[in-house]
Amino acid sequence: MIQLDFYGTLVAASLVLLLGRGLVARVGFLRNYNIPEPVAGGLVIALILLVLRTFDIEIRFDTSLQTPLMLAFFATIGLSADFASLRKGGRVVGIFLLAVAGLLVVQNALGIGLATTLGLDPLMGLLTGSITLAGGHGTGAAWGAVFSEKYGLASASELAIASATFGLVLGGLIGGPVARLLIKRVKVPGCQPQETPRMPKGFEQPNKERSITPFSFIETLALIAVSLLAGNLLNGFLHGTAFELPTFVCVLFVGVVLRNGLSALGLYQVFEREVSVLGNVSLSLFLSIALMSLKLWDLAALALPIFIILAAQTLVMALFAIFVTFRMMGRNYDAAVLAAGHCGFGLGATPTAIANMQAVTQRYGPSQIAFLVVPMVGAFFIDIINVIVIKLYLALPFFATV
Repeated sequence: MIQLDFYGTLVAASLVLLLGRGLVARVGFLRNYNIPEPVAGGLVIALILLVLRTFDIEIRFDTSLQTPLMLAFFATIGLSADFASLRKGGRVVGIFLLAVAGLLVVQNALGIGLATTLGLDPLMGLLTGSITLAGGHGTGAAWGAVFSEKYGLASASELAIASATFGLVLGGLIGGPVARLLIKRVKVPGCQPQETPRMPKGFEQPNKERSITPFSFIETLALIAVSLLAGNLLNGFLHGTAFELPTFVCVLFVGVVLRNGLSALGLYQVFEREVSVLGNVSLSLFLSIALMSLKLWDLAALALPIFIILAAQTLVMALFAIFVTFRMMGRNYDAAVLAAGHCGFGLGATPTAIANMQAVTQRYGPSQIAFLVVPMVGAFFIDIINVIVIKLYLALPFFATV
């Protein structure tokens, strides 16, 4: 076994990004179907590691940087959200929330229905539904422990981690193709690949040139650091209470308060270009580490019935994005980008959703409303709605006999 330390892992993650960029630039399939660069590079490395494992060679990474990078990304999302923009997107956020809630209900109904049909414990169906797909690794691990301790479901935690891993991979793979299908077939005006003369904001087109000064960079870095510190303190304060929230939600909330509080007091205006650059660096490195660290053999170890359920969930996610999300959001270019983002966090995580949308907007042009709505819903509201949906399912008489 080869164990890479902190510095070795950082070098590996950087090389994965360069590999992904090279692959997307040279492989037409990846470029045409808008596969995010970290996903392309990370999956190649994960496949290589899978092959090496057959020769009893295993490489492990130091993932201690992964959580800080994720939290830094959510801090930049919070610092990018100003209340004026949020008010403009209020109605769109509400409609998108309905689409998100509908998917959570469908995922759990499908999981339970297929599990029962295949002769599995219905709790396994719930675990391969919104708990691990929309919820991700953290939510999956938490509920896996509950199912093991309270309901006696064997290997619930292992199943949860494997299912969340499956979702993370597929969420980064289907978003781009779904958006391409919608843009190409619906023939939305003004959405052909082009260069936009407007200076993009936020996370829409991360490769556009942005001027940075050392002093403004340090100011933005300080805001992110304050968001991380205050968010962790807030999370500790809320722990064990009825208002307990995931750490990344607390960090995002602090970022929103900082951005709008400083602006309202006339003390400081957040420099969005620095926030965008640091957020995209954090996002890219986080995804690189997450994907190159994937243990694909855990997915290979999934029993065939569980694999069938997860494959069905992936198909339903794509169909839901095409026939429900896209139509509810207006059947236009923004709706196509939102559909790609929904695939990302509907199966994987919010960073995957952002990467999906970036891959689309860099090819077809910016979508301000998508980059306003998806981070807010994917990072904040989805966890709250998901908990409510899960508890409502567990309250059904059907589970009283489990």
